Amino acid sequence: MSTTAGARPSRIVERLLADRHRLPLSIALHLAPGALIVAVYLLIAEPLVTSIGYPPFLGWAVAMLLALVPFELGLLLWLGRRRNGRFSLRGVVHYLDKPLPRRNLVALVIPLILWFLVVSTVLMPMDNFFYRLLFRWVPFEGAGGGPTDVLAGYPHSVMVVALAACIPMTGLAFPVIEELYFRGFLMARLSRTGRWAPVVSTVLFSLYHLWTPWGFLSRVIFFLPGPWSVWRKKDLRVSIGMHAGTNFLLGAFGTIALLLNLVP
Repeated sequence: MSTTAGARPSRIVERLLADRHRLPLSIALHLAPGALIVAVYLLIAEPLVTSIGYPPFLGWAVAMLLALVPFELGLLLWLGRRRNGRFSLRGVVHYLDKPLPRRNLVALVIPLILWFLVVSTVLMPMDNFFYRLLFRWVPFEGAGGGPTDVLAGYPHSVMVVALAACIPMTGLAFPVIEELYFRGFLMARLSRTGRWAPVVSTVLFSLYHLWTPWGFLSRVIFFLPGPWSVWRKKDLRVSIGMHAGTNFLLGAFGTIALLLNLVP
């Protein structure tokens, strides 16, 4: 492992950049950013957006901007600087060699996006069932409702602005960062679990979404093909394309539907 010229890597850097992570370390690295996002939402983001008249839904984007980006991307860049002497993801994030030809990549990503959209929609009643059965106590406004319920009761212009503002963040930037962190950094170091690495990665990634625990099972089902394809093809662009592509389409279509008054 190369490091900054002449510098001896610290013990924590060596452990984080090791080819394999022990399972307790991997679990902690998966769940810590989720706990931080929830804390920032409750303490900062939700009070901020509601004080200016916007729905708490927008608070999640603010919480991720303040917590997800510094923790996940910040950690990767810090490790890259410690390893390479400059801000670089080389040796930190794996599956970046782009082995798939562009045509094959597109042919793989499009069905994955369709799978994600269709299966997540079909499983939405299951999510609502688990919410009503187990998670009514969760203190997040709009929790457990449909995709438009989180915006209900706000002026039309506010709903449009809230959704549109989320597109570059939750629709593009955050999914890319999450894939770099969870698949390229963490899943690549789950080799102790062998062929189960994509399953373990997906389960821990679903648990990371502490703000929507009722969606755990459905998220495992509709998300697993992405990590599994990355593990098989060794190309991180597959899960980036599926994750960011789906989130972008949902955000864009939702905003357009609101603009055209196609949803209440």
